[in-house]
Amino acid sequence: MPPYSHPITPRFFEIDSQGVMFNMWYLGHVDDAITGYFDAIGFPYPAWEETGIDVHVVHTDLDWTSAIRLHDTPHVLLAPSHIGRTSFTLAFAFAKDGAPTCTGTITYVTVARDGTGKVPLPERLLKALGPAAPTPFA
Repeated sequence: MPPYSHPITPRFFEIDSQGVMFNMWYLGHVDDAITGYFDAIGFPYPAWEETGIDVHVVHTDLDWTSAIRLHDTPHVLLAPSHIGRTSFTLAFAFAKDGAPTCTGTITYVTVARDGTGKVPLPERLLKALGPAAPTPFA
């Protein structure tokens, strides 16, 4: 399955005095793209409630190779890079003019909505995520 692609538009207030998108905004755009990703794979947020699970972010990392500036038209690309028993990792890349400007991962642990702790990924989520590609943007 090709990576999910989510267009973004850097907003004026996200651009710092160096003329580039400030680092904290990247994860905000990733979070927005992840909402679209789960809608696209058929596991929108209402399904989380139906299955009795939620997720907690337990790790994220980002690596930059170039900047995103005001008036750029990048996309956030997303694909599963690891699927475990109680967690999964999504790889992401900010792509501008076909080249990555920032890559990273975000790892989630599935937890019970009732607060009782970690739970296995439900079959419906496993099916929606599909196979993982360890380095989808390498």
